[in-house]
Amino acid sequence: STMSDPEGRDNLGDYFKDRKDRLYHVGRLDKDSEGLILLTNDGEFAHRATHPSYGLEKHYLVEIEGEFNKQLSDQLLQGVRLEDGLARAIKVVHARAVSRNHHWVEITIHEGRYHIIRRLIESLGLKVLRLIRTEFGPIGIGDMKPGRHRILNSPELLNLFKVLNIKQ
Repeated sequence: STMSDPEGRDNLGDYFKDRKDRLYHVGRLDKDSEGLILLTNDGEFAHRATHPSYGLEKHYLVEIEGEFNKQLSDQLLQGVRLEDGLARAIKVVHARAVSRNHHWVEITIHEGRYHIIRRLIESLGLKVLRLIRTEFGPIGIGDMKPGRHRILNSPELLNLFKVLNIKQ
């Protein structure tokens, strides 16, 4: 998810071509992921919303191929050593077993390192089939369809500002 692409691929900027002011994306999604992205014209807000020290939770729904169990869930919560350091989930909920080797899992993290959810799951010997960011802090995607956007309402903004300790 970028605002432009030199190779001409679809990007966030395509949806906002008529905007005069600069837009910052809060978080990124790779081309194989889907879900919620926040956009803002406030650079300080974007910084706080993406910096792990502010603790903004990101919730994902992950479709997994492979056997998922409590032991693997506990590993995610305790932390997994990746090539760029220790990474861990702050919450893991086994949402649904489609079959023995096909599961939906809800994972919540604070940080947003490169492909962190995929790398966490793959470090356990499992494969990510689908990855959806469903919430960014107090903001949820709800039933919004892919490619759609909306402006946050005042209560949503106030909740975000409160979580990020931004004075109004």
